[in-house]
Amino acid sequence: MNLNECTFIIFGASGHLASSKLFPALYVLVKEKKISNFAVVGAAWGDVTIDEIFQSVATHIADIDEAVLSQLKSRSSYVRVDFTHTIDFDRLYAHVQTVESDYNLAGNRIVYCATASEYFSPITEYCAKSGLVQKTSPSTNPWHRIVYEKPFGKDLASAHAINTCIASHFQEHQIYRVDHYLTKEVVGNIALIRFTNCVFEPLWNNRYIDSVQIVVSEDAGIGGRGGYYDKYGALKDMVQNHMLELVALIGMETPEHLSGEYIRNERVTIIKQIQVVDAMLGQYEGYTDEQDVATHSHTETFAQAYLRVNNRRWNGVPFYLKTGKYLKKKEAVIHVKFKQVDCLLSKNCPSDSNYLTIQIGPKATFSLSLNAKKPGETDEVIPVSMDFCHSCTFGAVTPEAYEVVLQEVLRGEQSISVRFDEIEAAWTVVDQIAEMHLPVYAYKKNSDGPQESVEFDKKHGIRWRS
Repeated sequence: MNLNECTFIIFGASGHLASSKLFPALYVLVKEKKISNFAVVGAAWGDVTIDEIFQSVATHIADIDEAVLSQLKSRSSYVRVDFTHTIDFDRLYAHVQTVESDYNLAGNRIVYCATASEYFSPITEYCAKSGLVQKTSPSTNPWHRIVYEKPFGKDLASAHAINTCIASHFQEHQIYRVDHYLTKEVVGNIALIRFTNCVFEPLWNNRYIDSVQIVVSEDAGIGGRGGYYDKYGALKDMVQNHMLELVALIGMETPEHLSGEYIRNERVTIIKQIQVVDAMLGQYEGYTDEQDVATHSHTETFAQAYLRVNNRRWNGVPFYLKTGKYLKKKEAVIHVKFKQVDCLLSKNCPSDSNYLTIQIGPKATFSLSLNAKKPGETDEVIPVSMDFCHSCTFGAVTPEAYEVVLQEVLRGEQSISVRFDEIEAAWTVVDQIAEMHLPVYAYKKNSDGPQESVEFDKKHGIRWRS
């Protein structure tokens, strides 16, 4: 099987995700010769041309190598497709067959659904009926794989309906429900840091860990994504997928192997054990003035949650989640707070705990805070950090998330994919919060969130680490 030989079919090819992430990722794979004999077929509703699509793509690529971009463009074509009309899929399939014949391709196919999740079921059904994606066994050549972009549904019921449709047409090994957070290099490193270092693994339990904080904040608003964001909000856009996957990676038991089904089995076990203790929601001032946002929208742009994982390892350890738009700074970070040592010194006991801080963005770093003597003093203890800057060390060679997504799908590696039961378990958690019918508090832009969050923190004893 030639991993470098494939036809990529992108539904939603004229959209923002395709132009800003997928085509630039393909550009890098071509430039680095990660793919050789290939074709790209774009499909979308609009009457656009491949030239117009690539005009947009070019604005998202820094330091363009025109020869590489020209090579990618020459291997790309566009077909107008109504995602709800089966006859359009027959035309698309005929076009793909022609392209594969022209380039002497073996028939390996990756179909990427970069569309709203409401189209996942019709795209799935018509891909199967037309023959564009055929049900195959793991050893079948050529292979066909289909990728679904998040968010996967809008609640448990819709996610279950999509999963049922997909399962009726394809095998699980062909299906990739991607969460691009899982493809970030530093996130992939979390399991390795945990399971391959004896200074952490024996301490990774409720005897030594006091709490876990996960923060994903942005210092800007929703941009031009009002039509999308107003349907989902912070809980569905960020908590349901990215943040609960981070909880699962921090909380999971040791997998037999750090790959595929082994990791997915452990992640879903943790998510099924999550209990929502409390939560609160907010909306930044001026949100309802944003383009394509309903005038009286109650969609939250801020969410904070206090979770528990009900198992022996994590019994009693709170997991605190916070995410929002227009907060003070942009960051994605995990703080693992260790319990304070029983200090036997008569004085000079440290005032704070040790922390393991995993920063996912804007820089990728691991930092362990320890207590040490202040230089030149005899009786003062201060925290000091031992840092590993992943992005500083490997930045130049660290692939972007969507490059990894496409490479892993080419390889058939499914640890980047969220399995059907994992998605449904995550929706169960978010639905628990929705069923609380929480008020949505207003907050000022570039603040720490609603003023009411101060009382929420006091109530639960939360002290956010800066």
